Amino acid sequence: MKIPPARQGYLRMDNDTARRFGCHGGPREACGVFGVFGQKDAAKLTYFGLYALQHRGQESAGIVTSTGKSIHEYKGMGLVHEVFNEDVLNGLHGHIAIGHVRYSTTGSSVAKNAQPFVVSYGGMALAIGHNGNLTNARRVRGHLEKLGSIFQTTMDSEIIVHLLARNLEGGMEQALINATAQIEGAYSCVLMTQDRLIAMRDPNGFRPLCLGMLNGGYIVASETCALDLVDAQYLRDIEPGEILIIDEDGLKSIRPFANRQHTHCIFEHIYFARPDSNIFGQNVYAVRKAMGRKLAQEYPIDADFAMPFPDSGNYAAIGFCQELGIPLEMGVIRNHYVGRTFIEPAQSMRDFGVKVKLNPVKEILNQKRVVIVEDSIIRGTTSKMRIKTLRQAGAKEVHMVVSCPPHRYPCFYGIDFSTKGELIACQHSIEEVQNFIGLDSLCYLSLEGMLEATGGGKDGFCLACFNGEYPVEPEADISKLCLEY
Repeated sequence: MKIPPARQGYLRMDNDTARRFGCHGGPREACGVFGVFGQKDAAKLTYFGLYALQHRGQESAGIVTSTGKSIHEYKGMGLVHEVFNEDVLNGLHGHIAIGHVRYSTTGSSVAKNAQPFVVSYGGMALAIGHNGNLTNARRVRGHLEKLGSIFQTTMDSEIIVHLLARNLEGGMEQALINATAQIEGAYSCVLMTQDRLIAMRDPNGFRPLCLGMLNGGYIVASETCALDLVDAQYLRDIEPGEILIIDEDGLKSIRPFANRQHTHCIFEHIYFARPDSNIFGQNVYAVRKAMGRKLAQEYPIDADFAMPFPDSGNYAAIGFCQELGIPLEMGVIRNHYVGRTFIEPAQSMRDFGVKVKLNPVKEILNQKRVVIVEDSIIRGTTSKMRIKTLRQAGAKEVHMVVSCPPHRYPCFYGIDFSTKGELIACQHSIEEVQNFIGLDSLCYLSLEGMLEATGGGKDGFCLACFNGEYPVEPEADISKLCLEY
């Protein structure tokens, strides 16, 4: 599906309407999921796994465990270390667990929407943690409500649970097959019953999900960095379209879908995934360095040095400097007690975060020609404030190179890019963006250069946020609200 880029006549929505349709006011994190089977300290392992995945969501965290007979759960708003303590973890008994860190892409930022989501149905407990976004959520939910389903949250994750519950007469395996046949879009999920851990991934493979082994048991995680932290051995990725059931008998893989072209989210490589993770068969650190090298080949700017705004552009900056043979400097110093700025829900908090997060080193910047290596420009407001700070610190020239093409289209698959006119490149030319931010020059990596840096071809990735070609069509009413009439 090809959707035209938005222009000045954007349809404006209030925040509640935007959230209801999964159309939030700015780019935010994907979520992170983690699962454990066959470990007596399942809750503590999950805690550490979520800690490793904290970059994927800072809004809420939750863990659900099972002893095989009873289910225990705890979740709350905040960071992993804020939600859990030793006493809480000691009360989460069981050898099976799933966990979730969240930033909302569908549903409001309230405690009732924290995951994993747990229900009891027909004497069976079922929990789910979901990373992604269902593109037909509104239609399926409306259909289920007409059939009598009562929803407790505004999350599309709950839709999967209702679909499973309605198909359990044929057993869990058939319920999983029937449920996934009715949903569309992006989902990398961990599910748990009293005696099973289940992992499943959409047939396009938008979001990463991997399988590991630890002391004879199994681990499922959004990224391999979480396996590393708990000393689990990476086995393989959960395949796109695969449903993997883990129980006392071992592993059982179900593949109910016909083969489909994989469309991995390339923004995972550009920004979201941790650089020490391997996703989609590649190391994130290496891909980001390669993007920096491609930038240097396309835009060999004459400057005294290049620098990132830590930590987002660090690895592309290394590749950029190595290719051009110019110094890499840290012209600003990050306060590590401040979170990623664009993950904060309120604009006022974002602006404050920009001011306290990075402090310029005036002695390095004074009277220098500086190239900023950045991974992306979304709104432009954060970059504008940062460049102003560099100018005030004495920088003579400030150029910026960006390790991906301009973001001109919203994402319907769980990244939650702006859909209210805040994607600056969808409304303005590169020259206009350059002038707004206050740069001497602005250069984006070409689409071809970005794909070359991944070592793969166009067919392996979703590029919708750059070219508007959506591999899974979103609901028409959402597209209408999120774009323009």
